[in-house]
Amino acid sequence: MREFIVEADGGSRGNPGPAGYGAVVSDAVTGETLAEAAEYIGIATNNVAEYRGLLAGLRAAHALDPAASVHVRMDSKLVVEQMSGRWKIKHPDMKPLATEARSVFPPDRVGYEWIPRDRNKHADRLANEAMDAGAKGQQWSPSHSRAALDTPPAVPEPSGPPGDAAAGAARARAALAEAAAPAEGAGEAPAAGSRAAGAARVGAAAPPGGQRPSPPGDRHPTAPGDRHPTAPGDRHPTAPGGPRPEGARQPSTPGWSAAPDLGAPATLVLLRHGETPLTPQKRFSGSGGTDPSLSDAGREQARRVAEALARRGTVQAIVASPLARTRETAGIVADRLGLDVAIEDGLRETDFGAWEGLTFGEVRERHPEDLNAWLADPGAHPTGGGESFAETAVRIEAAREKLVAAYAGRTVLLVTHVTPIKTFVRLALGAPDQALFRMELSAASLSAVAYYADGNASVRLFNDTSHLRP
Repeated sequence: MREFIVEADGGSRGNPGPAGYGAVVSDAVTGETLAEAAEYIGIATNNVAEYRGLLAGLRAAHALDPAASVHVRMDSKLVVEQMSGRWKIKHPDMKPLATEARSVFPPDRVGYEWIPRDRNKHADRLANEAMDAGAKGQQWSPSHSRAALDTPPAVPEPSGPPGDAAAGAARARAALAEAAAPAEGAGEAPAAGSRAAGAARVGAAAPPGGQRPSPPGDRHPTAPGDRHPTAPGDRHPTAPGGPRPEGARQPSTPGWSAAPDLGAPATLVLLRHGETPLTPQKRFSGSGGTDPSLSDAGREQARRVAEALARRGTVQAIVASPLARTRETAGIVADRLGLDVAIEDGLRETDFGAWEGLTFGEVRERHPEDLNAWLADPGAHPTGGGESFAETAVRIEAAREKLVAAYAGRTVLLVTHVTPIKTFVRLALGAPDQALFRMELSAASLSAVAYYADGNASVRLFNDTSHLRP
């Protein structure tokens, strides 16, 4: 199956005002631009123009190959969240456009990703060309377009699983080079007629979660059902990003200074094992219990993730926890990739003591004081001994240091459990211990963290389950 990237944008000079859109279709493997589309659409809002750009991009991709899968990237948080089904569509002008966009490809073959505006330059320039043409009483013509010429070539996305080391290093080098160059348009006033001149137009960040704390291990917290409220007019502005005053010092940005190239990182792709019979029942399942094997559903999940990793082709080694469910998951993946599996004891799940095999509700009924202490203090132990989160973190840190040193510059798949994966991510982010209760981690999900030679870490992915869709 072919894979396309669709990048789309739209804008209005007045909101509502003279509006236009731009869309680009490229090959997901080679990055080659396959199609461009742009149009002046008359008086409309930014949001309507963005939806029109999305629709044009999807139609262009469908014309190239109706059987393809499509990854849509837009700098409109609103469109991405609404088309992903996480936010409601309130505006009557956008509902029919969203319905039409969903009808171009089957929903399971289209994914959406928000990107910053500076990564959507090609589509943005096309939209502005369309609006410029409209101001002259004309329509955009591909023969007069300079969008592709004026847009710097993008650094290729990883062709492998999230955290591909070579591609990550290439992106870092490109970002360092860009940071060392003078800021584009620094000290200049916005061009007349530019879209929302002088105002930033990047989608707002998602709201903080209100999720009820839930224990790690094999228990799955329920995601909140509330939709994020939208601003009046369904527009989500962010903080302005105007030019710095003349002579102002360039603020220091950790990780993106003019430091020397640190080379390819050690990239740990973190795979949670597939389901066991205890997983759907949301029971504590650590390293001190019955050590269950995968269920039939869990084996199918492992096969699906194995196929996804095989298509990417960048995993160079596999390391697993010693527990049965992780060794079985790792074995299925290893057979598909033609790799061996190494065992690392430090990747085992937390020992939940007397809570092993119980649900959260059963633990609250039988051991309420111990549970409250455990939720409040990372040094607290489950009833009957077990292992505290603080002790787990020490063990994970030791395993991390050993693995990062052993796989420097390489991509290694770690097949492990909920608490270890959340701990890797928490430590990489420098987040407090309570962050463990603020993360959702599904069975057979992929996460990724890259570790650089200067000791810095970069979280590249968390809880990706796209490979499990039918």
